[in-house]
Amino acid sequence: MTRFNRRATLRTLAFASALLAAGVQVQAAEPVRLGVSIPAATHSFMGGINYWANQAKKDLEKEHKDLKITIRTAANAPEQANQLQDLSTVTRINALVIFPFESAALTRPVQQVKSKGVYVTVVDRGLSDTSAQDAYVAGDNTAFGRIPAEYIVQKLGGKGNVVALRGIPTTLDNERWEAFNAVLKQNPGVQLLDAKYANWNRDDAFKVTQDYLTRFKDIDAIWAADDDMAVGVLRAIDQAKRTDIKVVFGGAGAKSMVKTIMDGKDPRIQANVSYSPKFIYDAIKLTAEARLKGEKLPATTIVPSVLITPQNAKDFYHPDSPF
Repeated sequence: MTRFNRRATLRTLAFASALLAAGVQVQAAEPVRLGVSIPAATHSFMGGINYWANQAKKDLEKEHKDLKITIRTAANAPEQANQLQDLSTVTRINALVIFPFESAALTRPVQQVKSKGVYVTVVDRGLSDTSAQDAYVAGDNTAFGRIPAEYIVQKLGGKGNVVALRGIPTTLDNERWEAFNAVLKQNPGVQLLDAKYANWNRDDAFKVTQDYLTRFKDIDAIWAADDDMAVGVLRAIDQAKRTDIKVVFGGAGAKSMVKTIMDGKDPRIQANVSYSPKFIYDAIKLTAEARLKGEKLPATTIVPSVLITPQNAKDFYHPDSPF
């Protein structure tokens, strides 16, 4: 073989090796088909969840050509379970970000998806069996319950009557409630009269509060545990013309509540606790970019919750947000 032929052969082999390497890389970097399963926008916080999920799809698909995001919204747990099956068998997702409608009801459907090799990130409302997930992203639910209890105890001077509203039976609601109740147990001068589920819903909160106002003639503070529920609580109080309630503490930092704190228009609303629906955007982004690299997320990622007061309210006021 001549020197010229040897050089040509070496160049051909080098080019072929490069093509082979490129082919291997293409096969390894499998396109990510990411399913996002979230509750429908039945109240303003979920409106925020839907807004930020769709914003994530818009931003990330534009940035990553090998990423396809499919979003499904469900009005209840059975519908969400059916949608998971469709995402797995029809859309053939290989990654999932899910905000469960309920914890126990969605655990088995998520397990079935994960058993097919789908990478699962659970957001906010945890599952009853953590083996069904690869990663968990949420706000600080312990702080979400602890901060309002500490604030109420301080505002009441360590003595008074409190009623509470809970959300939907989920792991996050349990975490919040346990943290809230733990503070009250350390302050026996503050008596918890009752706590009932109001499903993070204004109308349900209105009805629960009406019941409280009928049964209890002396209430000093109400932990609404959610800004939507706080709206229903305030409506019931105003309708009943009750003046004994000194504190109504919602939660999650809805722009209307933050604006009320900033303006100082309602003496019952002087504080809140942060819990932005934008964490769904963060969860989708973290999951998508990790899977595009073939990587995994930390088992747990917690977004801090902090006390919102007139002094820092402007930092949490986002007038263009749907929530």
